[in-house]
Amino acid sequence: MNLCLFGGTFDPLHRGHLEIARTAAKKYKLHRVEFVVSDVPPHKRQQPITPYLHRYAMVALAVSGQKAFFPSTLEAPEVGVSVPQVHYSIGTVRRVKSTLRKSDRLFFLIGMDAFAEIATWREAEALLRECEFIVVSRPGYRLADVGRALPPSLQPSPQALKTLEGTKAARELVHAGVTIHLLDGVNAPASATNIRKAAAQGQPLGRLVPPQVAEYIKKMNLYRGESHAPRLQSKLENH
Repeated sequence: MNLCLFGGTFDPLHRGHLEIARTAAKKYKLHRVEFVVSDVPPHKRQQPITPYLHRYAMVALAVSGQKAFFPSTLEAPEVGVSVPQVHYSIGTVRRVKSTLRKSDRLFFLIGMDAFAEIATWREAEALLRECEFIVVSRPGYRLADVGRALPPSLQPSPQALKTLEGTKAARELVHAGVTIHLLDGVNAPASATNIRKAAAQGQPLGRLVPPQVAEYIKKMNLYRGESHAPRLQSKLENH
């Protein structure tokens, strides 16, 4: 089985997220894509964030009936714990791997902007070796940019990076026990920030999010009041 973890705050999940998942599933023959809704993402601990249950509900509504797509509670808040717990990707990936068979392949789907900071994540080297990464490219990016974003101990040599720079068609980097796939050709212009602004102004969201998500946002009056209050105020930590 090819299993892929697609993590994020999904505040809210939009059509761009679904397009990324569909493209990745088709290209890498993914049998299951789990949308891992983060309770308290380390990189957003100082930012306002909608309560977990609302974000999870929107993901569940969006992927309902879609083959191979599933909402995941891997990073859900713990029952009975009053202070939200930060979940790190290395812990989540290791938990999932412990349930897989040796023949299974585990993928981690991530955008280029987030991957550019991968070297700052908790146990970055170990995380990169635990699973295969699918990095969603942006115009102008090449595999060499992916190589340069790796922690220094995992980066290809300057000569290898130069070779990658000149190879426009290269879409896979296998080096030092790390496998990274560069996924391009994805048209996902939607922005969660712009969607929240549109919702706050009462604008229609049908072209930005699935209809069931638009209805949920309207029904629950999300992004207009206290439902989008800050969760935590503390020092930024890595993934």
